Amino acid sequence: MTDDDGGRPPRHDAGSPSDAAAELARRWFTSTSELSPRRLHLRRLADAGRLVIERMANTDVADHLIERAAELLEEAAAQLDGPGRVRRYEGFAESANAGGDPNPHFDHSPIFGMASPLAPPTRIDIGADGRSVVLHVQYGTAYEGPPGSVHGGVVAAMFDEVLGMTQSLSGQPGMTGTLRIRYRRPTPLHRELRFVGVLDRVDGRKIFTTARCLDGDDVTAEAEGLFIHVDFQRLVDMVASRDGAAD
Repeated sequence: MTDDDGGRPPRHDAGSPSDAAAELARRWFTSTSELSPRRLHLRRLADAGRLVIERMANTDVADHLIERAAELLEEAAAQLDGPGRVRRYEGFAESANAGGDPNPHFDHSPIFGMASPLAPPTRIDIGADGRSVVLHVQYGTAYEGPPGSVHGGVVAAMFDEVLGMTQSLSGQPGMTGTLRIRYRRPTPLHRELRFVGVLDRVDGRKIFTTARCLDGDDVTAEAEGLFIHVDFQRLVDMVASRDGAAD
């Protein structure tokens, strides 16, 4: 393990995931392929949205400026009201099986998506051991719970996402079955945090993972996640059901 894992080894030996599984996870979460102009524009739009959200949480400007900002946002919303509906999961299952690129979906994750203004900016590293994930993130005032600290529900959501990435390293990714969290101390705002996830072991369809949130060397929270392997066809069926209900 690297220094980023805080020096604690996994509780259980997960074995070495296949090279194919590790490569798939790296491609999903750390793709360095050239972004299309559309994805670059979407990320720029999300950056602007994040800035608006952060400044709304702190603003003390005059009422007339708030009114004008609301008008500008209403105009922007009208610009984005297109004739169709984007199906974010399109191609997701196929990419897992056929080597496609699912990153456009992950770009819109409300937890770490670079094209989602709901998500803070993040950086993701896959451990050289092929069974750990390190997510770097800094939360602003918009995510405040206790004074000066990240809301506990936001911490929980990030654990779910980080452990979701981690369990994908098993080569038979699934969905969250159980998520247990222990809050050790307040998680501070405006500091670079590290969420470190480790693939512990696989037992049949069950995938066991652990994670910690670190502020420097201090552990602010810990999590254990149990994931249940599902066939990707189930995801395809869920997409079809959602889209059929929306039409």
